[in-house]
Amino acid sequence: MSTARAWPKAILFDLDDTLWPIGPVIARAEQSLFAWLRKHAPRVAGQFTIDSLRQARLDLLARQPEFHLDLARLRRAGLLDAFAHAGEEAAKVELAMAHFADARNAVNPYEDVLSGLQRLQQLNGTVLVGSISNGNADLQAIGLSHHFKVSVAAHQLGVAKPDAAIFLAACRELGVAPEDAVYVGDDVLLDVQGAQRAGLRAVWMNRTGSSAHLEHGVVPDAIVRDFGELLDWLEHTHG
Repeated sequence: MSTARAWPKAILFDLDDTLWPIGPVIARAEQSLFAWLRKHAPRVAGQFTIDSLRQARLDLLARQPEFHLDLARLRRAGLLDAFAHAGEEAAKVELAMAHFADARNAVNPYEDVLSGLQRLQQLNGTVLVGSISNGNADLQAIGLSHHFKVSVAAHQLGVAKPDAAIFLAACRELGVAPEDAVYVGDDVLLDVQGAQRAGLRAVWMNRTGSSAHLEHGVVPDAIVRDFGELLDWLEHTHG
């Protein structure tokens, strides 16, 4: 008879598209920002569109790929260029960025997330919970920071998933060895493969029923559709 393995000492989560859908949030945030530009920077709104601002950012990213580490910094640089081109006051860019950040953090967690985070602590109150993200979500602004002991972000660390360094940094902050941590994320390559190569176990949060793991030859330690299945896996495979 097999013996269940001990609970992991830490469980780390990706944020965007793992705890909430990010595409609709960014779309709404860009629309809200453009409405702000119409009111407060009309010359920019008169010479650019949401699409042309996005294309300008992509062009800038192609020239300076280091912006991959901080998409907020990329957006700020794009706005500075647009404001300069339109003859608008550059000081307004920080106000525009603050407006965008508020809208970007107006996320709607998947319906299983809040109850799942609470149940996780009920199942094992000693497990350390953290997050690792390549994005710019602010857990405090979102109202979820109390669930996470540490939050490691690419733009703060200067390295992004799938680089092993970002996973190892989170483990160091929590004081756990990589083999004692489980990482949960929606991206097969950035999250699952990246975490496994850093020595963590990795759970694929596959909410869409994708078969991308077969396409890329990645073998997650578990595949779950939601928090309920994640917690069931943790309960049934750990003592």
